[in-house]
Amino acid sequence: MKSINKALISAAALAAWFCAAPAVADDEVYSNSFRLGSYTVFYHTHADDISGPFVPAGVNLRAENLETLYVGYVRRLSPAFALEFAVGYPPLNKVEGKGPATVGSVPYNGQVVSSARWLSPALLLEYNFLSEDSKIRPYIGVGVNYTTFYARKSTAEGNAGLGGPTKLSLSASVGPAATVGLAYAISPRWHVYGSYSIARVNSHVTADTEGVIRTTTIRFGPQTLVISGGYSF
Repeated sequence: MKSINKALISAAALAAWFCAAPAVADDEVYSNSFRLGSYTVFYHTHADDISGPFVPAGVNLRAENLETLYVGYVRRLSPAFALEFAVGYPPLNKVEGKGPATVGSVPYNGQVVSSARWLSPALLLEYNFLSEDSKIRPYIGVGVNYTTFYARKSTAEGNAGLGGPTKLSLSASVGPAATVGLAYAISPRWHVYGSYSIARVNSHVTADTEGVIRTTTIRFGPQTLVISGGYSF
């Protein structure tokens, strides 16, 4: 996935460079923008210890950082305000065990015990500083994030630690999101963007091991770095 993202970013940058119009005045205002780039997600996981039958104290979880494809659509509302709809290609999110070295005789701490894919669109109202003809424009935004999980799977290590084949359920999450970014104009139509965002994603997790139920709540605390190229029309 990293090589795919790097190739997409390079292609977007080259297209922007070669397709950019000569530096002439362009008074036309474009109301729509399509962006494509790379999402790098840094998790700051906080989870309740797993509770349920036969679970020793201190058994916990943490999510691995990941990288995926970013796609965004931005609608200009006024010279200063815009509305962004952002989504990432659903990545495979791996969760590691955290806590004791073993659960019973089964290795646990640092083992990948489960995985899931998530879809996490966000809608952000953004305020752009400086004038629209500025080469560089910083911006900030606030909005809402929705996250849903699918393709949930307990790994062989997770099944061993829980005592058998396990079905996982993760509740969907709705929470606030915020971003701060910088836009650089290559031409009136082509731009390069960099932004850093935070969101609140909480999910209640239920593990069903042949009728034995264990639960926890995970607060993922994702922070995302986005590097993208954009075309306005």
